[in-house]
Parts: sequence; structure tokens; C-alpha cells
Amino acid sequence: MADIDWDRVTDWLLTHGLRILLILLLAAAADLLLRWLVPHAIRPAVARQMRGKPQEEIDQRTHTLVSVLQGSGRLVIAVWALFTTLPELGVNITPILASVGIAGIAIGFGAQSLVKDTINGLFILADNQYSKGDVVTVAGISGLVEEVGLRRTVLRDLDGVRHYVPNGAIAVASNLSQEWSRVNLNVSVAYGEDLDKVFALIDRVGHELAADPDFGPLILKAPQALRVEAFGDSGVAIKILGDTEPVRQWDVMGELRKRLIRAFLEEGVRVPFPPHVVVTPGQ
Repeated sequence: MADIDWDRVTDWLLTHGLRILLILLLAAAADLLLRWLVPHAIRPAVARQMRGKPQEEIDQRTHTLVSVLQGSGRLVIAVWALFTTLPELGVNITPILASVGIAGIAIGFGAQSLVKDTINGLFILADNQYSKGDVVTVAGISGLVEEVGLRRTVLRDLDGVRHYVPNGAIAVASNLSQEWSRVNLNVSVAYGEDLDKVFALIDRVGHELAADPDFGPLILKAPQALRVEAFGDSGVAIKILGDTEPVRQWDVMGELRKRLIRAFLEEGVRVPFPPHVVVTPGQ
């Protein structure tokens, strides 16, 4: 085993080693500053821009922007630390930078979709089309937004399936929970029922639901009968509309259906049953 030249080791540690340590300390300090500065800068800016909006929506927007900016900033810090540390380890980065430049040109021709994803992601964030926690439909997929990045949007549907949607594939984004959500359902009653009585009954149930201590805080506008929506094969469809807090329309609609069934039974309002045709062999 060759003898170790401790003088050279000491010299290297006192020069290159200290520089590498300084680079790592600067990178760590920049990361800590990024973690502190971005939330403190974004939060008041978003609050001013969205003044008067629900706090939950402000928090969603803030979280989305902070995540994207911190992720991009950490990538820049990591690349800077890597290319600053390599020369201290005796690696000539000039050929690497040249290779990166040539490879970048080659990759650029084949990375048009990546560029499209990133540009579309910037527009999604700038326009505040949706944020983490919203329920949306994008690229034909509906679900809860779990993550919004520059390149992709991650959704979780009702079956628990996680979908990764490239932002470049999103031509239309439908937000079901921005600012407020809507109760929108049809209820059918049998032909021959007094529709004025049914409308009054639906409105009464809707107002009772809005006054409920548990469901009242979720409701912005009490559900009420709007109009006769359609003549069905076995009954009359009545349109019911109301407004709720974001993402709470399904909770409200479920309770409204339950209360309407109970009210219809108590008041003797008949609901339609689909006709059954029995075919007897030989007839």
C-alpha cells in the first residue's frame, strides 16, 4: 500500500475542500432562504390579488404557487452547486457544458411537447385556472387536483385512481369548485301530482336544509325548485338549483335527496316507477 502524502491531502482540504464546503453551505443557505422567502412573498401577494375570496381558495392558490416556485428554485440551486463543485474535484466542465449545449439543440427538436407542457403550465398558474384541492375536468378526466406543476397536473378520481395529465394536453379546463359550487339535480314526480304543491314542498325542504346547523354553513343559496325540466316516460322532472361552498355540493345533494324522499312519503307525493313489461311464452 502506497504511503499517503498527508501534506498534499491537507493542502487539498484547505483549498478545494474548503471551497466545496463553502459551496454546499451557500446552497443550503439558499435553500433555506428559498423556503422562507417564497411563502412570505407569495402569501400577501395572493391575498391582495384575491381580496374578498374565501380563505380556503386563497390557501389553495398560495400552496400551488409556492410549490412550483420552490421546486424550480431548488433545481436551479442544485445545478449551480453541481457545476461549481465539479472543477474543485478536478473535473473539466468545459466539455460537459459544450456537450450539454449540443445535446440541448438535439433534444430541443424532440422536446416540443415538453416545451408545450411547460408553457401551458405557466398559463394555468398565471390565470389561476385551478389549484391544489379543486375538483376539475381536464383532458376528459375528472378528479381532485393533488398537484399542479409546470409540466403536468395530477388528479385523483372517485375510484382512487391517480391520473398524470400533461399540461400540453389540456385544451379546456373545467373547474367545479372555484369560488363556489352548485347543487344541480332533477327530481321526478308522477304524472297527476299537484306541481304547485311539489314546488312548495321542495322549497321548504331546501330552506330547512339551509337552516340546519350542520349543513347550513355549507350552503350559500338554499336549493329550490326552478322549473319543470322535462316530461319523462313515467313522470315529470323538476330542476333544483342551489349554491354551496366549494366542493361541498355532493354532500348537500346527498342530504337533500334523503330529506326529499322523506318529505314525499310524508306528504303522499308519488314518484314514478319505470314500467315493467311481462312477456308470457305462447302469447
